[in-house]
Amino acid sequence: MTETATSAEAYLDQGRALLTAGRLAEAQALAAKALSEHPGSAELWNLQAVLLRQGRRPAEALAAAERALALDPALRKAAANRANLLMDLGRPQEAAEAFGRLAAEEPDNGLFHDGQARALLRAGQVGPARAAMTRALRLTPAGAGAWLQLAALAQRQQGPEAALAVLEEGLGLSPDNSALLEGKATALRQAGRRTAARKLLEDVLARHPDWAWPHFHLGDLLADEDRPAGLRHLRRALELQPNSVEHRLALVQALARAVGPDEGTCLDEAAELCAQIPPGAPLRPAQLKILRDVHARTCAFDAGDRLGDFKTLGRAFAAAGLHTAFLWQLARVRTAEDRRELVEQHRLWGEGAESRAARQPIARPARARGDRIRLGVVSADLRRHPVGYFAEPVFAHLQPDRFELFAYAFDRPRGDPMEAWFAERATFRRAPEASDREAAQIIADDGLDVLIELGGSTAGNRLEALAYAPAPRQASWLGYPHSSGLSAIEGFVCDALNAPTEPGLLLETPLTMPKSWIAMGASAFQGAPAIDARTPQERRGALTFGTANSPNKYTREVLRAWAGIVAQVPGARFAFVRPEAASQAFRARVSAEFAAAGVDAERIEFHPVRGAHLPWYETIDISLDTFPLTGGTTTVESLWMGVPVVSLSGAAFFERQGRSILTNAGLADLVAEDLEGYRRIALELAVDHDRRRRLRTGLRDQILAGPLGDTEGFAADFYDLIARWVG
Repeated sequence: MTETATSAEAYLDQGRALLTAGRLAEAQALAAKALSEHPGSAELWNLQAVLLRQGRRPAEALAAAERALALDPALRKAAANRANLLMDLGRPQEAAEAFGRLAAEEPDNGLFHDGQARALLRAGQVGPARAAMTRALRLTPAGAGAWLQLAALAQRQQGPEAALAVLEEGLGLSPDNSALLEGKATALRQAGRRTAARKLLEDVLARHPDWAWPHFHLGDLLADEDRPAGLRHLRRALELQPNSVEHRLALVQALARAVGPDEGTCLDEAAELCAQIPPGAPLRPAQLKILRDVHARTCAFDAGDRLGDFKTLGRAFAAAGLHTAFLWQLARVRTAEDRRELVEQHRLWGEGAESRAARQPIARPARARGDRIRLGVVSADLRRHPVGYFAEPVFAHLQPDRFELFAYAFDRPRGDPMEAWFAERATFRRAPEASDREAAQIIADDGLDVLIELGGSTAGNRLEALAYAPAPRQASWLGYPHSSGLSAIEGFVCDALNAPTEPGLLLETPLTMPKSWIAMGASAFQGAPAIDARTPQERRGALTFGTANSPNKYTREVLRAWAGIVAQVPGARFAFVRPEAASQAFRARVSAEFAAAGVDAERIEFHPVRGAHLPWYETIDISLDTFPLTGGTTTVESLWMGVPVVSLSGAAFFERQGRSILTNAGLADLVAEDLEGYRRIALELAVDHDRRRRLRTGLRDQILAGPLGDTEGFAADFYDLIARWVG
């Protein structure tokens, strides 16, 4: 009995359905099979062109489109695909001619006029493009592509206000145009004008409650400040467009950022939504980052690895301007080659940021050097936050005869008492809706001698503002354990213990503090719980290892090392003091890694805590550090609670934070040089109960008597260092 042959039309229907469902890999396999049976079908060759374009294989897609046209020269969709592919391949003049021919044949087809306009814009012919743009928009609401392209060009060359002017011009021709309204909302958000963006989106939804994109943008905008409302809009956007990967990942991101009693449930829902994204779906770097962050927080190591190798993924993040994605890259370093590649990824990001800044330079008022050095710091974390605690000594021990201190914050105030404390001790400027360029101009107008950024690309900070070089000397300190990548940042505050062992692992000049690169501010552990003189092992009957470090720093190697250590200590336990501990996905994957080493689930403790985690150190005898990305604040916190930390040191700064802190706390012998040494130190400390008992009650005094506790001496060293650097 023979199988009934599948017709070309049936294959087309199946292929289009798979494409609509986002199942690209299956659609490509089906198209290949269909063409083997129907090689003379122009429609199938055109479908193949569409699928290859979706799969980012434009040269092969162009060949498929041209094969379709050879079979059927009148197939307009293939001609349009060919024109778009010429654009993809960087051949805009040919694309303009192709779209022009289509527009001449169908003068009432606005999409062809729009395609011609987009190609002309890409070719730099703005004047001829404008006529085609206007025709396109008057003929069809879908003819807004060139307007969006011109707005993007204006954004790059002149900034967000110029982009908004282009979009307003287009809206004058088509006031309720969905694409232009979305472009305006996006431009307002990029300009930092959240209030105006929110009003626009709410006005659009009042008229069009079933449009998905305003729900998407409003949900994304509200997710951090009003999570229930943000999630409601994002869920509605996905309900309206269930196959939209963009809407799905926006919901994933909002869920993953949730804090509170339902944090674990939200993280599990985010992980489930990630698993529903079809394999092979084309994703932008920003979308890969969202996936990667959820995989990291739930220890989905295999899924994370499938997103891309270290070099490919890191360079994609750099090209997309996603500095925030690099922190996870630090944890993935395995070899000396990886370390050098990581530096290159940061440098490439910096080149892009400085190229963007160069297109819109800021004004730099002339200023003669005065008697005092004008020192500025920029951070969103001058509050009750680890950065605030470690910056506190510089503000507490001012040297007003030598320095004039400025502080800049470009986030919204939190109503934190420490915010007011910092603001009282410096000329303080806050501008939450300023763009990066506007932030740079605010800084430049103060005529600083030196500017220090404290936050890297963490939430609320404005690293890209430093790409405009608003101060003649700029440096990094505290917030990010690696070179930023900006050549405009010349200095990097460190100490001799955590400075990289190879000069090429730092792009900036090391500004080396004589003792420690940090000291604990007086507010750092105010209200920290008292320490029970008995060790947890004495009180609980079993020794407990543990960590409060973020899963972003975990790797499979880290979990296996921890599990192996626990397995060698009879009855020992391991405690995870993390908000992710409320996630079932996190618990299951961690438990599986420990089970592989012979540690059953009953020996693992999960404490789902966010923020108020210091009391949980009362349950831990020994903290085990992450590697290669070592802990900073968590290491200091553990020591302050009388819990020794075992750390593994490497060559780069981010691998040496533990070395600096432990050495300056008088515990240099707890720093290992290799993984075998790490295991050995942990196991030796596990049986040295007398030492652990002494450290439990003596570490606080030991810290305060050393460089970590000498805030006045630290501030004096810091100001001397900056004065020498400025010259």
